[in-house]
Amino acid sequence: MSGSTWLTQESYDRLSAELEELSGPARIDIAKKIESAREEGDLKENGGYHAAKDEQGKLEARIRQLTELLRTATVGEPPESHGIVEPGTVVTAKIAGDKAKFLLGSREIADDASDIDVYPEGSPLGQAILGLKAGDKVSYQTPAGKEIPVEIVGVSTYAG
Repeated sequence: MSGSTWLTQESYDRLSAELEELSGPARIDIAKKIESAREEGDLKENGGYHAAKDEQGKLEARIRQLTELLRTATVGEPPESHGIVEPGTVVTAKIAGDKAKFLLGSREIADDASDIDVYPEGSPLGQAILGLKAGDKVSYQTPAGKEIPVEIVGVSTYAG
């Protein structure tokens, strides 16, 4: 599954709808804002123009992100947990002594209503725990260089 992101059908549909909105109506709307601000004259002093251009940059970045994600996504039911940490499973672990429960995968899997934390499999924590099972202990290094101990307590199937 490396290189692709697992998504539920619901997540895929939600992200496809967002991409459609951003690529159509939202793009048209931002172009109108830029044109309207441009007509106000001097662009150096025009806060509305610069804000609209900044918004356009963020919009285009999100469109690129969604396009790539949806192009490479593996869509289907959550992978059945076999007790091994893999993308799309819910992991219960002791991280630096504190118990945490999280979904391993793309933040896009869980919608805004979901209250489960999501850690990408490409993150330092995700990379350290892939393939582990309950009882396994490992440590990973944060970007700041701190060594964090992790103990896998359990692995279960994501219920959505």
